[in-house]
Amino acid sequence: MVTDQQVTQAEFGRLVGISQQAVSDLVRAGVLVDGASEAEWLLAYCARLREQAAGRAGADGGLNLAQERAALAREQRLGIEIRNATLRGQYASITLLAETLATASQAVAERFEQLPATLRKACPELTAGQMDVIMATLATARNEWVRRTADLAAAKIAAAEVDDPAADAAALEDADAGAD
Repeated sequence: MVTDQQVTQAEFGRLVGISQQAVSDLVRAGVLVDGASEAEWLLAYCARLREQAAGRAGADGGLNLAQERAALAREQRLGIEIRNATLRGQYASITLLAETLATASQAVAERFEQLPATLRKACPELTAGQMDVIMATLATARNEWVRRTADLAAAKIAAAEVDDPAADAAALEDADAGAD
């Protein structure tokens, strides 16, 4: 017979057919409130079993069936969004984009490095001071390129962490606006 008196974890475990350690785990998980009566523990334990049987609570306190279904549906939706964006030409893999940007950046850097010699040959009348101004301007342009690329990448990463397409677009627009 169940009473309204407090019961030890070992006694409750014997009553419902689980170990004292399992009862201790239930107390630690907050399913059973320490110091509650035997009847309260039995009601809480039965409620937990009903939730597990209905698929609303994981057996180990992890994700439940509804959460698993929602997670699966979300992943499927994201997959479809990526596929549609790819078909519209609005999406490319990060690897492809990184390789393209690296190749373009390397080409620009090589041309910048060749520019002083090309200018000396094409414009021998340029003074050292004029050449310094040109090189300083080129260095500023190169540094701005690196800064804008880093800002764009940071905005894209921040938007991806939010995982919101509207925030993604806004972050990219902000990066573009800040670069102007």
